[in-house]
Amino acid sequence: MPGALARLLALALGASLLFIGARADAQLLAPVAVAPDAMMSALTSEVMHRLRQDRAAGSDTDIAQLVEQRIVPVFDFPRMTALALARNWRLASPEQQARLAAEFKTLLVRTYSRTLLELREQAIEYKPLRAAAGESEVTVRSALRRAGAEPLTIDYDMAEELAGWRVYDVKIAGVSVVLAYRESFAAIVRAGGIDGLIKALQDKNRQNEART
Repeated sequence: MPGALARLLALALGASLLFIGARADAQLLAPVAVAPDAMMSALTSEVMHRLRQDRAAGSDTDIAQLVEQRIVPVFDFPRMTALALARNWRLASPEQQARLAAEFKTLLVRTYSRTLLELREQAIEYKPLRAAAGESEVTVRSALRRAGAEPLTIDYDMAEELAGWRVYDVKIAGVSVVLAYRESFAAIVRAGGIDGLIKALQDKNRQNEART
């Protein structure tokens, strides 16, 4: 994935950070469901406040723990991986699918983790949700305000599952982050099969870990 798009992915993931932890609390403790756009708007404000507080106090945020506890549960990585692979997903065995989803998750999460702190000074505005009552798949729309530039649109495709709302794609300025991988994944599969793609993702993740 191009570096610029990867950084935009980080912004997009960060915009929904606090949606994760509160999602479970809201469903266990509150009988009335909260619309996903309202939840994400409130929770984004909360996490930005926390990051700014940490900075003002001179303390480091435990990014790895924060991402694992808050980000990972709300993103449907198997579905995101299946979308990125398209028809090649059906060529993978269940074990291969699990390994692919795990490596893809690691790739996306590490990309996010490296740039999370850049978000604390950003302003994100959420648009009213345009969805009919009872819809189980919606698009939550938002815009990142940038000094001296047009707002950057960030849209989340979300599905309501038994565990709650989960993100399965993010669109930056109308471009799908997940589908941005499809062409390169297809080329790797053509050259080395499903195992070749697994190895390529493992190698990329090891490189990222070494740099970190």
